[in-house]
Amino acid sequence: MATYTLILLCLFAASAFCAKLVSPPDSSPDFVTMATNPSAIVNQHNALRRGVQPSASNMLQMSWNNEAAANAQRWANTCSMKHSPDSNRVISTSGCGENLYMSSVQNPWSDAVQSWYDEVKDWRYGVGSTNGGVVGHFTQLVWYRSNKVGCAMAYCPNSYYKYFYVCQYCPP
Repeated sequence: MATYTLILLCLFAASAFCAKLVSPPDSSPDFVTMATNPSAIVNQHNALRRGVQPSASNMLQMSWNNEAAANAQRWANTCSMKHSPDSNRVISTSGCGENLYMSSVQNPWSDAVQSWYDEVKDWRYGVGSTNGGVVGHFTQLVWYRSNKVGCAMAYCPNSYYKYFYVCQYCPP
């Protein structure tokens, strides 16, 4: 009973402390919740967004959102390695977009966020993708209206990619 109470409290708190404590109740988990550093993630997002060229006069500053982080954690824990349904990307004030990153080794969050931003090489303002390359992760990261982000990661021992990173951006 105490474990389930802790899980319920952590679902509402969505803190890094809880992320370290909560794991599935069985002895061979399909996932393990991993700790996340909200301030480092937000700072990197804001630094990259400030560097967008041409600069965006109406770019909003990102802040951490616990609801989005809890949604991201629930999805990361599925180890599905695909985007969540739109219905899983809703907070009290809006819907959310989503970026995913998968890796066979545990990389720092900065690698995940930078990989999304690096799609800028295939994107041009007013044109979109310049060569058919993927740019949706980049455009989500720098979307001017998005001002809330919540991210989470899970270790997925039964998957080819062992680490599943999820960030949700609100509004999309």
